[in-house]
Amino acid sequence: MARVFEVTPKRIKRSNGTVLTPEMKVTVTTKMNVSNPFYNGAVEIKEAYMRLYGFDYKKACCTQSDFSFRALD
Repeated sequence: MARVFEVTPKRIKRSNGTVLTPEMKVTVTTKMNVSNPFYNGAVEIKEAYMRLYGFDYKKACCTQSDFSFRALD
């Protein structure tokens, strides 16, 4: 069973020509029932940020500590 999470950046982050702001929230659905949306290298989160904002998670060197998340289900 999948879980849904809302992921929000904690602060403004500027890195490698990219900008991440707290207003850039995404909602992701994981493929498995897990307690953390970063469980598999944040694949769903990376895809959501690229699709919605054109933001490259990997290029910006983001980590789990840059985000807060909460389960919506």
